[in-house]
Amino acid sequence: MDRLKDKIAVITGAASGIGLGTVELFVAEGARVLAADVQDERGRELERRFNGQVKFHHCDVTQEDDIKATMQAAHDQFGGLDIVFNNAGAGGSPNTIEDMTGEAWDRSMNLLLRSVALGIRYAVPFLKARGGGSIINTASVAALQAGAGPIAYSVAKAGVIHLTTVSAAQLGRAKIRVNAICPGLILTDIFAAGARAMGAPDAMLEQIKSGMTQMAPDAQPIPKGGLPADIARACLYLASDDSEFVTGTHIVVDGGMTTGPRHAWDPEEQQRRMAQRAAMQAAATQKT
Repeated sequence: MDRLKDKIAVITGAASGIGLGTVELFVAEGARVLAADVQDERGRELERRFNGQVKFHHCDVTQEDDIKATMQAAHDQFGGLDIVFNNAGAGGSPNTIEDMTGEAWDRSMNLLLRSVALGIRYAVPFLKARGGGSIINTASVAALQAGAGPIAYSVAKAGVIHLTTVSAAQLGRAKIRVNAICPGLILTDIFAAGARAMGAPDAMLEQIKSGMTQMAPDAQPIPKGGLPADIARACLYLASDDSEFVTGTHIVVDGGMTTGPRHAWDPEEQQRRMAQRAAMQAAATQKT
């Protein structure tokens, strides 16, 4: 406990999912948190729940002025800024490269990459005033391989990783560390968000959530669904002094999803392949 005692943090996308899980953990570890989100009612409820330790600030991370105002609000509400978690985001455009439009591409980049760059930019003066600090950015396993997300989302998250590296190099002498986290399959509302945006009924949204919950333990070597708390704990490490010599890198928190193809870790798939090879060898023997 108290690993973040007397620290002041900004967390974007704080009202749900990974952001909410991180708010809860940071508060438990002694931090005061400026919770930024577009979900006003959820944000106000978060402020009421952690009376005095959390303040809510409306922030649309696609709007530069909102990001700037959020960093200023942390200073105004709590007196400074030590930690920034650039976390807000969504799935972005579902388009493939064949049907992508410039508008859809730009919208995804603004939400997922530009917002992180501006979050870093407007946090820096406040972090310098405190003698340094920690910036953490949410990337994704989709940044590391094809097939884990739509193309615009995947490219934006890859950009977040390189932005993290270059920013860390430029800010290290100011004692500002910059790192990223690459979540795997984490059970949040992101999977239902696209359907909700298209007006899907509540019953369909619940079906999506239920389906993801059921399949998540079978999606990677570690047989459990990823939870916001799994990411929050990695974020705590990067926010705390425990990682004071860690910067410019990304931590993969995916239950082993990126360790290799399914046959590398799934015994059933290994047995199926062995049976397939045995059948092929038997067929070849019969022919000779």
